Amino acid sequence: MRIEKKLSNTFKEFMQSGKAGGILLILCTLVSLLLANSALGPDYLGFWHRYVAGLSIEHWVNDALMAIFFLLIGLELKRELYNGELSDLRNAMLPILGAVGGIAVPALIHFLFNGGTPTQAGIGIPMATDIAFALGVLSLLGNRVPASLKVFLAALAVMDDLGAIIVIAVFYTTQLSFAWLFAALGVFAALFLMKRMLRVMALLPYLLGGALMWYCMLQSGVHATIAGVLLAFAIPYSAIEDDAESPSHRLEHVLHKPVAYLILPIFALANTGIVIGAGWAQELLSANSLGILLGLGVGKPVGIVLVTFVAVAVGVCRLPLDLAWRHILGAGLLGGIGFTMSIFITNLAFAGQAEAINASKMAILLASFGAGVAGFAWLKFMGAPLPSDLDPDTMDFESEPAR
Repeated sequence: MRIEKKLSNTFKEFMQSGKAGGILLILCTLVSLLLANSALGPDYLGFWHRYVAGLSIEHWVNDALMAIFFLLIGLELKRELYNGELSDLRNAMLPILGAVGGIAVPALIHFLFNGGTPTQAGIGIPMATDIAFALGVLSLLGNRVPASLKVFLAALAVMDDLGAIIVIAVFYTTQLSFAWLFAALGVFAALFLMKRMLRVMALLPYLLGGALMWYCMLQSGVHATIAGVLLAFAIPYSAIEDDAESPSHRLEHVLHKPVAYLILPIFALANTGIVIGAGWAQELLSANSLGILLGLGVGKPVGIVLVTFVAVAVGVCRLPLDLAWRHILGAGLLGGIGFTMSIFITNLAFAGQAEAINASKMAILLASFGAGVAGFAWLKFMGAPLPSDLDPDTMDFESEPAR
């Protein structure tokens, strides 16, 4: 039986903001690189390290603004779980297992190069996929790729980021204050009860509680951006697609453009000011840089394709009707665009180690650029949808044997 589902308006808006946001991210990265390596470099880099209200401007960007980005990620994850690709276990298994492979294989590659060394902490860097960039590149192809591929990559990237969030919370927490952590969890519990017991539908109480939870999380030692994800799951959600009355839907709609056009570009400006020294090429041959380059460039597509292929072969899940393995390979290549999340994890992995951070960011930018070009080129020439009677804005949940 064939069951078709329209891509929701929220998903289309998500794709469109990712397309324009990805282009803006590239421009901001180029501007940041040019300024950092010009006569204005010292002043430009010094600006981000000025202190305001107890934190450097760079920390305000990475700890506060990025909490809003993680709030949007949490809202997107919740939408996928309620009425998206992850709402049905049969449909969810393909992107979930793809994300597992896309996390495990890059981490293994980095560990093979860096296990037992001071740079082992960078193991989480190649595990991440940049949603904005990956979907931005895919959206440039328009209807030349199947609708199901857009949904698959979006679900995979969201699950990939969930994995990165767990890694950040578990492995990149330094000094832990249980008092502040319990306070943050207490605020989360209060917000959750406010949703369940009191049925509060206004957004303001949740946002105020989220700000308090962010502060408690910041003081606890767990990275403050985790508060954004927790807040997303405390805000009421309607299982009806595109329900304009749902607080979660309203907030996600409001956040799409500010995150894509303001927060992520500012993050790029603050974190891609890489000074390219005389020995930059040699630095790319270091164990950490090779682990990042190969993890993102090779580990991502290999992990995604290999694990999903095995899962389909043993009958755990199947491909949607309009997808072939060449499409999954294209998604795997785009999964190698680490950028935002990889840079974010770099700052945590090598806190206070300027040279290691600089070299890691260089490797991330090169690997992400290569993955984006390779994924776009592959799908442009090999990504045409399989013959079907599907509308470009529909996806087919019926599956057939692997092709």
